[in-house]
Amino acid sequence: MKRQTALFIGLALVLTACGTSTPPAEPASVIDVGSLYEPQNLDNAGGGGQGVIEALAGNVYEGLFRLTDDGQVENLLAAGHKVSRDGLTHTFTLREGVRFHSGDPLTGADVKHSLERIIGDGSKSARKGDLSVIKGIDVPDPSTVVVTLSTRSVSFVYNLSQVWIVNDAVRDPATTEDGTGPYKVGTWRRGSSLTLDRFDGYWGERPDNDGAVFHYYTDASALNNALLTGVVDLVTSEQSPDALAQFEGDPRFRISEGTSTTKLLLAFNDREPPFDRALVRRAVSAAIDDRKLLRSIWGDHGILIGSMVPPSDPWYEDLCRLNAYDVALARKLLAEAGLPDGFTFTLDTPNYDPHPTIATFVKSELAKVGITVNIKIITADEWYTKVYQRHDFTATLQEHVNDRDIRWYGDPGFYWGYDNPEVAELIKRAETSATAETQASMMRTAARRIAEDAASDWLYLNPQIVVSSSRLSGYPVNGLNAQFPVYDIKER
Repeated sequence: MKRQTALFIGLALVLTACGTSTPPAEPASVIDVGSLYEPQNLDNAGGGGQGVIEALAGNVYEGLFRLTDDGQVENLLAAGHKVSRDGLTHTFTLREGVRFHSGDPLTGADVKHSLERIIGDGSKSARKGDLSVIKGIDVPDPSTVVVTLSTRSVSFVYNLSQVWIVNDAVRDPATTEDGTGPYKVGTWRRGSSLTLDRFDGYWGERPDNDGAVFHYYTDASALNNALLTGVVDLVTSEQSPDALAQFEGDPRFRISEGTSTTKLLLAFNDREPPFDRALVRRAVSAAIDDRKLLRSIWGDHGILIGSMVPPSDPWYEDLCRLNAYDVALARKLLAEAGLPDGFTFTLDTPNYDPHPTIATFVKSELAKVGITVNIKIITADEWYTKVYQRHDFTATLQEHVNDRDIRWYGDPGFYWGYDNPEVAELIKRAETSATAETQASMMRTAARRIAEDAASDWLYLNPQIVVSSSRLSGYPVNGLNAQFPVYDIKER
């Protein structure tokens, strides 16, 4: 049995054990990172949210595979991987010499435990549905894991890149971390900051810095002021183009724009009237000028997408024409739906930027066709419990950061409740395809059907803009799936 020596995190403070190792002869700097996304807890399978992925993915926790900033999948904790001819049996050989932060060695039992957490009844992981194809997991020896699937899964290895390997001795990953990454969690001051300390026992290359501190803000202006005054060294995701003017032309700062997978949605509860009818959803989508909204929020940055599929996904197709801005059409569709005078609904809106601003814009746009919007501002915690868990909402605003996440429209149990058996079957068959090309073709068909149903209104795709001190290099510019690895960041 493994030692129960994982790092414990209290409600407001994390205390790390005092190390006895000799400090490096040439200490590197600590990188101060500014972010709007504080974790809800430390467990990506337990509702930790976007913030826990941003801070911990690749930094504190690692997977069998790694998703690079340019979208490639590389071996990480898996030294080798073999697939049977029928595609149903995957055999993984683990990298030697890997230890968790507690000192426990990585074994196949940890991998088995980590996968079972993702597919278990209590999992809140976004990958739970994708990995439900796992039929069995065997550990013939400590360095080998054999996973048997019920059906072929063309995306299986890609999905594994999003699964963190957790020490099986940890009983509560929401408050206790024990990863294999180059950093361990230091102090967490809720509402303020989360510190990552370099792990001297890391199996791989030593990071280019001594650690990082993620500083959290709920207001984008305050975050930018922190960069201007030197409190933080970089901002992981700039939220306002207007703010860029204060950094442009200033030699102290660098602006980098990459490819985003973050979609800003007006998500309807497709189970609840009046949004249980495609006519009404199409009317609302047609009544909102997405291009005007994008320009008001991002200026010349970001793009319209017309679906849940960003250009970086293999099955991208520009579907903006299907629910284009057309006020006359919106009125016509409302009349066909028996609502010529409009209707009233409540829009549950997260309290952090830019959601309140977008909610006000949506309210103004829909008023033109007789629809009254009551805006209800809620916290991120309230959104998770009220909207995501209990489905207690009529419509909401939310950012969805993952790529390839159109698959959620094939799950009627997902929070927005879209239920189209034809779409669900297409997504299922696409995943069992023998080739990636066949998968992409089927997924394009599914995306078109979902857009025709106006299952949600995909307002725009965020740009990914990182603003940093000009002294820094090595930070990610794309931030796929909200990851923000800090191990390559260094100061000049």
